[in-house]
Amino acid sequence: MSATTVETASKLSIVGSPAKGKEQPVIRADGLVKRYGPVTVLTDVVMDILPGEIHAIIGENGAGKSTLMRLLAGYVEPTGGRLLIDGQPVHFSRPHQAEAAGIVLVHQEILLAEALTVAENLFLGREVTRGGFIDDRTMKRRTRELLEDIGCDASPSALVRDLALADRQMVQIGRALLEEHRVVIFDEPTAVLTGPEVERLITIIERLKARGIAILYISHRLEEVERLADRVTVLRDGKLIGTYCGKTLSQMDMARLMVGRELATLYPPKGGDTNGDVIFEVRDAVVPGYARNVSFVARKGEVLGFAGMIGSGRTELFEGLVGLRPATAKVMLKGAPVHLRSQREAIDAGIGYLTEDRKGKGLLLQERLAPNLTLSALNRLNPGLHIRRRREDALLDEEVEHYDIRVKSRRVKAGQLSGGNQQKLLLAKVLLSDPAIVIIDEPTRGIDIANKAQIYAFIQKLVSEGKSCIVISSEMQELIGICDRILVMREAQINGELSGKDMTESNIALLATTDRGGMGGLS
Repeated sequence: MSATTVETASKLSIVGSPAKGKEQPVIRADGLVKRYGPVTVLTDVVMDILPGEIHAIIGENGAGKSTLMRLLAGYVEPTGGRLLIDGQPVHFSRPHQAEAAGIVLVHQEILLAEALTVAENLFLGREVTRGGFIDDRTMKRRTRELLEDIGCDASPSALVRDLALADRQMVQIGRALLEEHRVVIFDEPTAVLTGPEVERLITIIERLKARGIAILYISHRLEEVERLADRVTVLRDGKLIGTYCGKTLSQMDMARLMVGRELATLYPPKGGDTNGDVIFEVRDAVVPGYARNVSFVARKGEVLGFAGMIGSGRTELFEGLVGLRPATAKVMLKGAPVHLRSQREAIDAGIGYLTEDRKGKGLLLQERLAPNLTLSALNRLNPGLHIRRRREDALLDEEVEHYDIRVKSRRVKAGQLSGGNQQKLLLAKVLLSDPAIVIIDEPTRGIDIANKAQIYAFIQKLVSEGKSCIVISSEMQELIGICDRILVMREAQINGELSGKDMTESNIALLATTDRGGMGGLS
């Protein structure tokens, strides 16, 4: 621990376990240890969870947060230590055992059956029957009531594969809340949600707390932790740093405790030129069902932001522009018309695209790092019929160092990396083709604060080299912090543009939710 961290920690009171005579914990982790072979991922973690409290767990990617949650919820068994419920030792070897004891985990990853309906997913494994037959009518009615309660507009009859990511997450949360539990564990629940969805979830969490249900809350969005948490437990490198009173911790305090050092300013200085040469021009773009008559320009050396509510068409617009879904548009790149019918054609033209779904669409999680890195540049790196493994491995070494991809072995699979390192690998993959413009959808989703700062620095370096960068994000502060201009979409169209001092959360929210006429003189 650095001197700075020691000084920081000394100013903060570690509250740890409740004092003798206080309320009995629902769960106590007593020296929990988890090893995978020779690798120890969690060491001697001690913590209590009280009824009716919101207890946040924070730490960098790889700190052990999700491992701890999976231990508590029965997905993995501890190597050492023990778990107590109401003061009595318990042992879970399956999730259903933890659920029977009143503990449920809302996963960070979407774990739903895409080919089934929303109602079928909610009741999967616990179907309602009548007279020996599945009672679809009752399940759909209860699904509709639950979705209305949590503010989700999805139809009980809709197939999960047809839902937006945010709606899938709300369905997953709904499945966890279908039955009463004593402890609900939320692992990055707001990663795919925008402002209004986040507010609805916070309302749900506060209602659960009022009913005496204990909430364990993992999030990289420290503003949410600061707002919600009664107590905050900090993990670093699989070790417990301490448990603190949530009301005494600022976001910067949390960041220092997580990384063990002082953090520089999160957002690098802006140097973009909103009057530079036009690199990318789009006119009258139409993506059926998602975007209509969208026109904009992106300039050399600037970061252009796209904001809007879930369902406003932001992601689908750019999926259409890079050939991932049907679309029509007049597109000019560096003054020359381009016709993009596939992502391959977009890459060849000089357009890089980082998907919002790095696990589902961006990376091959069961493949090693080198094939993931070079997949989009095989023709350039491997002329002929054979892949040049030595060249591929040497290039991986260079990119791992350049992007600070932290990995113990180059032979690991992409799915074994933390979220931040996966995102940096995806960024390296896209930039390997040296695009003139880079489109990044949700650049820091599910990423800790230290990796966020690195991603923002990479983006600023791109534009300083004369490239253009478009950032699509659900985090308004992120857009304000890194963008030179922000375009706000509403109901499949651009509803307004903000720059300079007009780039505020209130202005973004207003453009995202009301007709442009409500902005007065802003344009």
